[in-house]
Amino acid sequence: MTLTAPSATRNRGRAPQGLPRLFTPGTADFATHRATFGELPHATGLIDEVAAAGLTGRGGAGFPTARKLAAMGTRGIVIANASEGEPLSTKDAALLTYAPHLVLDGLELVGRAVHARELVIVVKAAHEDAVRRALHDHRGSRIVVRVTEDRYVSGEASAVARVATTGIAKPVDRTVRLTSREFRRPPTLVQNAETLAHIALIGRFGASWFRSLGTPADPGTRLLTVSGDVRAPGPIEMAGGATIMQVLDAADTDPAGVRAVLVGGYHGTWVGPRDFTRSLVPRQDGSGIPAGAGSIYVLGAGSCGIALTAGIARYLADQSAAQCGPCLNGLPAIASALEQLRAGNRDPALVDRIQGLAGLVIGRGSCHHPDGTAHMVGTALDVFAVDASAHLHGYCAEVHR
Repeated sequence: MTLTAPSATRNRGRAPQGLPRLFTPGTADFATHRATFGELPHATGLIDEVAAAGLTGRGGAGFPTARKLAAMGTRGIVIANASEGEPLSTKDAALLTYAPHLVLDGLELVGRAVHARELVIVVKAAHEDAVRRALHDHRGSRIVVRVTEDRYVSGEASAVARVATTGIAKPVDRTVRLTSREFRRPPTLVQNAETLAHIALIGRFGASWFRSLGTPADPGTRLLTVSGDVRAPGPIEMAGGATIMQVLDAADTDPAGVRAVLVGGYHGTWVGPRDFTRSLVPRQDGSGIPAGAGSIYVLGAGSCGIALTAGIARYLADQSAAQCGPCLNGLPAIASALEQLRAGNRDPALVDRIQGLAGLVIGRGSCHHPDGTAHMVGTALDVFAVDASAHLHGYCAEVHR
């Protein structure tokens, strides 16, 4: 099924064949966008179409998008999360620069489907002007722009919801569902910018078209930001189910010169060469490596994984909302222990101490920030076990190799 255009005489566009999909027009020009993709269709049947497409959220959690839409009550607030708090990600920035109208179209469609009373897009200050220029071409749009802080936790869903409604960029208790009326009246739905861009295309061209790329478990395409020791860094659009090896190839990078890859950003998973043939998957289910927010950081030969992980852990400790014990005490303690390991502290119990501290913060924070940090650190200690052992003996194996 493909949703019908508002009028049979209007341009419905032509479905992109192959890649890229999201950046097909190659410009942010509104007239080119409409000529390429066609008019915005009616929203009738949108939730069913998204469910048939198998679209999962592209913001990090990988939750089935249709289930979030179906759980949303009427007369609520729908928010486009384009704040991109993840330092390793530039995919949302690329969308706002080169394909802002797809994001806005997706927000409009979802708003109509759930009969929202208010539509909001949350961005960093650096992207406010680009979004306002794009909105100028959307005549009669009721989308409101809100600017958030440039901090890591400001991109967390409940923090984005608070910015949209109160201006405060801090996460709230993770036990409260945003779509319920417990959080705030009316209920609130937060969708990542890339997720909304896909919805704009699914609404036009249908679930079968969306599934023509990707795999049954991960249909469609997803944006990935590749950075680090690669020849061709930046956002790339890949078919769902791509392996890490295929991502390295797309970034023109020889896997033989890669020590490890951090998949999913600062809350992601460190992966060694033995797992480069595994696929990226929407969620942690044992079948592959969770794609998370779509960030792929490549660590080249001659680089120390322990040193980099210590730096990331300190950044995450400093970027917390500082409103619960795990963030106030646990994350700084983890960062300090990793810094001691990096500096060559020869305490044989140091690695066990880091693992113990990571275990203590899991599941106890006000939001998922401590959990994500602990997960990243745990995978680093596994993948960089040789580095950790070398540091315990007073030297860095990779740097001095």
